[in-house]
Amino acid sequence: MATTTPTKQSRPFSVRLTISLLVFLGVTAAAGGFVMATAWGGEQVRPPREWLDGIPLVSSWVVPGLVLGLGFGLGSLVVAWGMARRPRWPRLGWVERRTGEHWSWLAAVVVGAGQVVWIALELVYLPALSWFHPLYGAVGLALVAAPLSRSGRAALRVRGAGHQRAETGALRTS
Repeated sequence: MATTTPTKQSRPFSVRLTISLLVFLGVTAAAGGFVMATAWGGEQVRPPREWLDGIPLVSSWVVPGLVLGLGFGLGSLVVAWGMARRPRWPRLGWVERRTGEHWSWLAAVVVGAGQVVWIALELVYLPALSWFHPLYGAVGLALVAAPLSRSGRAALRVRGAGHQRAETGALRTS
């Protein structure tokens, strides 16, 4: 069972920004993934079928839709909730011991890096460019940078976890 650790201090801008970007990405990716996977609203809402011809291992928009909707959509919303509420999950304790930060810190960085890779793959494989590419590429980069900032790391530091490694300088040099 997860327990939450309420924070009495106000969150720094980097954490508020990260949570906001995760919610934005989560809502839009869940909606886009649902539409892509189900063709809800008709085939005209999906990208053209011929765009899949040059993409290895993908023969329909269902798989990219599921990755987008579940991975980036639901995944981002879970990470945003985790960063806002800071629940302690024993199964993710190894992340906190290894990094010294709450598991949502690493999860946000991973989601951001994944978003950057997703956009890069779209730029390589899809024949058309969209205003979505710079927008969501910037969201991915910000999701990597904001949690890695000094204030982001400090706000998400877990008391007691990874403490010995932090003291020896293996994790931080502050």
